[in-house]
Amino acid sequence: MSKARELSDYTGLQADITAGDTAARAGRKNLIINGAMNVAQRGTSLTGLYNGTNYLIDRFSFGGGTTDGRVTMTQDSDGPAGFANSLKLACTTADTSIAAADENYIIYRVEGQDLQQLKKGTSSAESMTLSFYVKGNAAATYTAEFYDADNNRHNGQTFNVTTSWNRVTLTYAPDTTGAYTDDNTIGVYIIFWIHAGSNSTSGTFTSNSWAAAVTANRVSASNTSFFDSTARTLNITGVQLEVGSVATDFEHPRSYGEELHLCQRYYEIIADGGRANDSPYFGVGQGVKSDQINWFYDFKAEKRAAFTLIVPTVTNGYQAKTHTTTISGNSLGFTSVHQSLHSIMGYMTNISGVTEQSCWQMQLNGAAAHIAVDAEL
Repeated sequence: MSKARELSDYTGLQADITAGDTAARAGRKNLIINGAMNVAQRGTSLTGLYNGTNYLIDRFSFGGGTTDGRVTMTQDSDGPAGFANSLKLACTTADTSIAAADENYIIYRVEGQDLQQLKKGTSSAESMTLSFYVKGNAAATYTAEFYDADNNRHNGQTFNVTTSWNRVTLTYAPDTTGAYTDDNTIGVYIIFWIHAGSNSTSGTFTSNSWAAAVTANRVSASNTSFFDSTARTLNITGVQLEVGSVATDFEHPRSYGEELHLCQRYYEIIADGGRANDSPYFGVGQGVKSDQINWFYDFKAEKRAAFTLIVPTVTNGYQAKTHTTTISGNSLGFTSVHQSLHSIMGYMTNISGVTEQSCWQMQLNGAAAHIAVDAEL
């Protein structure tokens, strides 16, 4: 082999090592979970939305307050190159008479303990860069706001939407006032304002400036109303938040399995009778008295905090079985005394014919039966 060839191979090897080292050190740069909108444990469509907190695609919710408009939220297969999914909003009922208190938005919530690297509230506070891809049916201007829940401070900037996929990059100034609490509660809300009345737009909107939150200053007066027409749509994906003033390429290396596991810290489906290929079995039960069976389940991911058990009432939707006996119930329950961040002990009551210390196989019966735990922020 010639010296020139040896040198070429060596140079190429060094380049590969350097690239690999750079990628390794840059790993897990994105503070957003499920930014590519791939995980949607709750389903693929919700209709008639306008207020409250509504999750579909994991970690991202749509909600707000009073408005006459209505929206359908879906996990859409449309996305820019390299993205298979996006969160899509479609206006189904317009609201062209905007009331003062109207407000609607997409929200992402971040735990305070996941924000410590920003050094907020110190003289060494870091800037942060939010990037995402957006697309609409027509041109629009919306507001992306960071709201500091620990210190009641905020910082907002506007962004533009066109009819083609476009990557938006917004760098937010460091904030030397008010540290994020280092715990599992909400440190910051990332809010994409798509509809706002004068209560939120009538003040002085100062772009990219941290300040004590004043309601009238939170949204730009130039904000488009998403509910101005039933033709209005908005798609968003590739949401990334990273420390510093440079938007790097979206962190694609996370696998679907990694993203799902991260999402399950906040919401986990134990069993769903309506999902294809999902097992109806959800745990092992033990008879404790003639009218009660306790059941046990270990979570796939440790929960963020104390959770809510979600079990719709379904006639005979929940069953305990042995090889000879089936006992059916309309619901399940649990008490906070019998939960941990790792597992749950629930119970089936209002039944009969149970032998103490008997062993049961717990399962769902029918597509409407469903069990999940919710530990969202």
